[in-house]
Amino acid sequence: MSNLSGKYAVVTGGGKGIGEAIVKRFVDDGVAGVAILGRNLDVLQNTAKALDPDGEKVIAIKCDVSDEQQVAGAIKVIMDKFKTIDILVNNAGITKDSMFHKMTNEQWNDVININLYGVYHTCKYVVPIMREKKYGRIVNITSISAFGNIGQANYSASKGAIVSLTNTLALEGGIKNITANCIAPGFINTDMYKAVPEEIIAQHVKRVPLNRLGEAKEIASAASFMASDDASFISGQCLVISGGGSI
Repeated sequence: MSNLSGKYAVVTGGGKGIGEAIVKRFVDDGVAGVAILGRNLDVLQNTAKALDPDGEKVIAIKCDVSDEQQVAGAIKVIMDKFKTIDILVNNAGITKDSMFHKMTNEQWNDVININLYGVYHTCKYVVPIMREKKYGRIVNITSISAFGNIGQANYSASKGAIVSLTNTLALEGGIKNITANCIAPGFINTDMYKAVPEEIIAQHVKRVPLNRLGEAKEIASAASFMASDDASFISGQCLVISGGGSI
């Protein structure tokens, strides 16, 4: 297990799915505190209570990451509580799939605003904190769809841009001891994925050499490693976790 003792973290989209698994793993690995951000406060609070009944380590903050002012407010609350931020995991994301020639402006903008601008907004307010303390670990959750996927022009564009942004953050942050890395999950068994028709899921599984869907905890283990000092010389990388499969 990774050692996150003494570290304070922020996880967006931390109420369920991959985000929840990451928060759980961080708690198991000894994080000093973790703030979970998302749009559904009830979900966040339920997750926080389940993982930290005493309310000492996990705090839930309602925040739409597409809204810069909400992000700014959330970071202020976190700094008032934790006094610092060592780890940022950008996991919040949505899908609104459609073939490109049928995709509406709303579908395009909604996905770009949450998936890409959400990362921009959190990094805008957290990176200066990390630069000042000369330490930081940024882990951005992208997707194998970053390399292109039918019916996901908006999602693929957002996730591909995150890879490029992460590489730039790694180049700029290195001198301040800030690492930035991506994790690109493949087909993972989450609530979001359960909306996919069973016949499509079966087709996806056939393209995975390990012959199964991945589990959220398998992404969480990689996120904890990337966030720890065990990965102190790893930066600007995109780790694909797909069971050997591809789109």
